[in-house]
Amino acid sequence: MKFRSKRYAESNKTVEKSKEYELKEAVSVLKTFKKTKFDETVDMVMKLSVDPKHSDQIVRGTFSLPKGIGKEVRVVVFASGDKIKLAQEAGAVEAGGDDLLKKVEEGWLDFDVAISTPDMMGKVGKLGRVLGPQGKMPSPKSGTVTNDIQNAVKEFKEGKIEYRTDSGGNVHVPVGKTSFSDEDLVENIKSFIKHIIRNKPPAAKGTFVQKIFISSSMSPSVRVALAA
Repeated sequence: MKFRSKRYAESNKTVEKSKEYELKEAVSVLKTFKKTKFDETVDMVMKLSVDPKHSDQIVRGTFSLPKGIGKEVRVVVFASGDKIKLAQEAGAVEAGGDDLLKKVEEGWLDFDVAISTPDMMGKVGKLGRVLGPQGKMPSPKSGTVTNDIQNAVKEFKEGKIEYRTDSGGNVHVPVGKTSFSDEDLVENIKSFIKHIIRNKPPAAKGTFVQKIFISSSMSPSVRVALAA
């Protein structure tokens, strides 16, 4: 615990590392940790039995959490013509064509989700080296390449999240805030777990969901029993 804060160390003492907590208990334990001065995000990590090196085992998509994520999601839209105005009316923080492409290419990344119309993807694709590492590259599979700009912006602003397995086969997503009630956090977590299980790739072998952990921005993790 040498490189952890005193608050983290104190919270860590209350967690049984070898124990798998039932979901409601895991959330209760998380809520007992000493609070910070800000409303921390509650994150969940699911370790899946997939090898992301194989395209048929990549788990990715979008999901609308029933209780939202408790934060203002900043959405930008790459579009042209009338769709720029539609994006702005729907609540996009920025919308545009070449001007927005240049701004992002120069390093501006002050947004959470990027959406693009299909006709802009030829140009947006050139931003792969910028947006790819940030997990913000628009993709048809994640619902961020669409002509239905107004609906897409609205959904992401209201709590729709994107997810994709990392190189280790983990899915890492926000599931709410520490200020949420226990019931709302449990509902968000349960809903996402069920969604992932329903979307198990046919090529995945063995026990699909191997481990589940929840934590807040500045806290230790709590392991959740797989029968969550």
